[in-house]
Amino acid sequence: MTATKVNKKTTKTEAVISNTQKAIITKKFNGVVVSDKNDKTVVVEVKNVIIHPLYKKRYTRTRKYKVHDEKNECKVGDKVSFVECRPLSKDKRWRVVKA
Repeated sequence: MTATKVNKKTTKTEAVISNTQKAIITKKFNGVVVSDKNDKTVVVEVKNVIIHPLYKKRYTRTRKYKVHDEKNECKVGDKVSFVECRPLSKDKRWRVVKA
């Protein structure tokens, strides 16, 4: 009997959640294309300047992302914007928005 009460409570909360609109948070980055050798994929390098919390020194953190480029428009050296999307392969979870 307790399980049915819990199920009723969860269905009520699910109904309340479904009635309210959820804001979808998407990650968006800007970077420079460093490789375009793969088909429909470019490797984009994103640089972030970070300040060390204790020593206050600024340093650059670089990260590379594999980004989906459907039309193979991006070339090495292009500045691109890309957003998060569903997984397209093992490493690709990003797609180009603006080249």
